[in-house]
Amino acid sequence: MGAPEFELKVLDPRLHDWGLPAQHSDMAAGIDLRACIDAPLALQAQAPATMVPSGVAILINRPDIVAFVLPRSGLGARAGIILGQSVGTIDPDYQGPWLIPLINRNALGTPPVVINPGDRIAQAVFLPLLRPMLKIVEEFSVATSRGSGGFGSTG
Repeated sequence: MGAPEFELKVLDPRLHDWGLPAQHSDMAAGIDLRACIDAPLALQAQAPATMVPSGVAILINRPDIVAFVLPRSGLGARAGIILGQSVGTIDPDYQGPWLIPLINRNALGTPPVVINPGDRIAQAVFLPLLRPMLKIVEEFSVATSRGSGGFGSTG
């Protein structure tokens, strides 16, 4: 069984020089997405999210696969750059441009983090998608050891 194939529309031709979305090691889980901006972008600490174009649109077009856009681990850990909503969901039928909402989570008063044109700013991971059928019930059919215990109820 081969890898699934999706259609990639290059919206910013500079990606042909900078590098198209791809894994950067043999076993990388995600494909890196780049900042398709015209000039360096200074992200101020604690400012609202800035929507940064990735320069691509990818059509998954399979009901059993979804893409999640995630922060790049190193960018978050070293520079404090994360996504505005933590995880972005790309539905299988979405055909528009992929935009990346970047936030500088560093403390107020710290210097801005500069994103340069072509920088790798996020990653997309493709995963199996289950579409459950929900059955309305008055009571659940089984009792679990946790029951309805809320956050922290398991210790």
